Amino acid sequence: MIKKGYELKRALKSEIHHTELAVIGGGLSGVCTAITAARKGIRVVLIQDRPVLGGNSSSEVRLWILGATSHLGNNNRWSREGGVIDEILVENMYRNREGNPLILDMILLDKVKSEPNITLLLNTAVYEVYKPEADRIGSVKGFCSQNSTEYVVHAPLFCDASGDGIVGFLSGSAFRMGAERQEEFGEKFAPTEEYGELLGHSLYFYSKDTGRPVKYKAPDFAMDVRREIPRFRSFNAKEYGCKLWWLEYGGRMDTIHDTEKIKWELWKIVYGAWDYIKNSGEYPEAETMTLEWVGMIPGKRESRRFEGDYILRQQDIVEQKAHDDAVAYGGWSIDLHPADGVFSEKPGCNQWHSKGIYQIPYRCLYSRNIKNLFLAGRIISTTHVAFASTRVMATAAYIGQAIGMAAYIAREKAPAEVEFAEMEQHRYYPGGGEGPVHKAAGNDICTAKRYLDPRDIISKGFIGDLQQELLKSGQHIPGLALHDELDLVRQATLEVSGTFCLDTLNADLVLPLDISVAQLLPLKQGRVPSLTFDLAVLKNTTVEVELRTSSRTGNFTPDVILEKKSVETKQGRRTLKLEFSAVMEEEAYAFLILRENPDIKLFRSSLRLTGVLSAFNLVNKAVSNFGKQTPPEDIGMDTFEFWCPQRRPEGHNLALSIDPPLQPFDKENIRNGVYRPTTSPNAWVADLNDKRPTVRIRWENPERISRIDLFFDTDYDHPMESVLMGHPEDVMPFCVRNYHILDDRGNVLYKKEGNYQTINNVFLEDPVTTGELTIVLEHPSANVPAALFGVRCYR
Repeated sequence: MIKKGYELKRALKSEIHHTELAVIGGGLSGVCTAITAARKGIRVVLIQDRPVLGGNSSSEVRLWILGATSHLGNNNRWSREGGVIDEILVENMYRNREGNPLILDMILLDKVKSEPNITLLLNTAVYEVYKPEADRIGSVKGFCSQNSTEYVVHAPLFCDASGDGIVGFLSGSAFRMGAERQEEFGEKFAPTEEYGELLGHSLYFYSKDTGRPVKYKAPDFAMDVRREIPRFRSFNAKEYGCKLWWLEYGGRMDTIHDTEKIKWELWKIVYGAWDYIKNSGEYPEAETMTLEWVGMIPGKRESRRFEGDYILRQQDIVEQKAHDDAVAYGGWSIDLHPADGVFSEKPGCNQWHSKGIYQIPYRCLYSRNIKNLFLAGRIISTTHVAFASTRVMATAAYIGQAIGMAAYIAREKAPAEVEFAEMEQHRYYPGGGEGPVHKAAGNDICTAKRYLDPRDIISKGFIGDLQQELLKSGQHIPGLALHDELDLVRQATLEVSGTFCLDTLNADLVLPLDISVAQLLPLKQGRVPSLTFDLAVLKNTTVEVELRTSSRTGNFTPDVILEKKSVETKQGRRTLKLEFSAVMEEEAYAFLILRENPDIKLFRSSLRLTGVLSAFNLVNKAVSNFGKQTPPEDIGMDTFEFWCPQRRPEGHNLALSIDPPLQPFDKENIRNGVYRPTTSPNAWVADLNDKRPTVRIRWENPERISRIDLFFDTDYDHPMESVLMGHPEDVMPFCVRNYHILDDRGNVLYKKEGNYQTINNVFLEDPVTTGELTIVLEHPSANVPAALFGVRCYR
């Protein structure tokens, strides 16, 4: 069909959307914001200026997703983020344990497109904000270059998850860029002008071995890295992707408006680095390797940070300050980079860890001067120093989930419905409109609710409601537990077929004590039990033992020594029984530590248990863990040792006997409102000898049940890096794969085979009235008993 046009004035096609929450930015924070809100019935328009979702985790940049778990290189046990980001990471493990970034793209698109309440606009860059009032956004306008369409999106609530804060900037939201001086917030780690005030961009490349010689001729613009970068570090020619995070530049420039200039400089470095690898003669292993992929857009670390009602600072992280409005947590190190990047004489990063995870308050997640603007991702209200920790993607995603749920609270707790006419919806149209205008599907609505502004959730007393809804969705908030009055399990009688008793971990293998090892044990308040274990002593020696705990409730940094023992032992297989006089002041994990000794082999167990693991005084250079953190005295960071698990198949528990036995896996754990190990395992764990592990939930009077939520163990200690790194399993070994649910007549209400996800929401097509539910589980394996963190039932 041929169209002819002779109009003197033409205009773009325009499409108008009226929605409840407009999310600008389709990185992980924006994705998790949108999904969380949509699942609570909020209509969302998600606007992304790239062709794929995921931001820095996507195939366009290819950075692995990390957060509080920090490559398993810190003392933050069981700290992987929960809720939607956990669901995404677990899904990626199942479908993509090899770490293919294209598969992650697919998973993210699939998750978003499966939500009917989300309208996704890809390749759409927002460039204009309309404000009907000085402190309120009415709509945003964006342009999609792929279909030459202008989109106008009206909403009562907006979330800026764009990374650079385009909506916040255009709306006049207060922001900061660069580093605060030490005097402003008392932050001792505030960088000097010489170190620089901004973190730069990085751009990665992938290589592969073709099995035959491959030549490479560098482009004319490639940099001679040996000449121009004096501190250029030696390559491992087979390293690629985000392991080359240190190829960084741009911290002395405007990291927003100079991004294209920074990209060109990074391209010069990348193509020059590959020239060095291929043609210097120093890497003969590169003879058969080729350059497979180079990033087209750089991964940004830092630009604007917007001001909320609270600005998170270094002290909040190091001192792990409690906030009444906590809705998320962080745990990555305070990770500053020199502004000069690869051109700096300084190390590529400067990482200092806190002793545990820290709370992130809700007051950091909205603009202090634009009433209806949420702040998500790396642009939240922090200082430059605190930003160095909160900026990582899993933390940013966790923040997004809190905002998505806050949008739901803003609707549910607002005044009654009003006519659209009262809202003067026409005034939100940001000018223009001379081209063909199309209303998107779903916009023909007659009424709309009023919505609270983000700040109102605190000022009107609804922060507790927000926290409880987040906990219900699987979002762990340190120090808080779910109290859901609608959960019928709270009023039921619980019975189980048998509970694991932690008395003996059998000896299945023996390994050298070539690195100091600790067994984490969940102890109750009171006297420490006696512990017995076997050693293979190669020659007469002294066994050095310590019993430690943490100085702060909920931490896993063993910085308090309760008791020390030195035991002389002779050559041969020896049984060592330790009696302790120490007393636990509260329920917490204790660390039984055996110091490394080349003359000893230690018996280990192949049994793995929910909430029980071993840790080692490891070195993990990837996160600046050298076994002990010893910072300079004047930067406000703590000195302490690192005790971290080993990745499977390593990391076996110690073989030992405990007297009296520990009973940490009680059935009451499934309704205590905490769905991961904290000061105790918080799980019911079945007796491994029980052939049919069963939980029975009984009510005095029959109840009508339409929904059942179950929480399984997908190993919150596993970082689940999303790209590049491979993983030993696609399903976590603690996760119950198969189970079924029966009513009081023995009818099967639901059956699941092949589960691998943390949260199973079971919606019964035909609600059932029953006096009892029976949940029958299968053990994941012969060496892992079935475990259940929680069960909830609803009418």
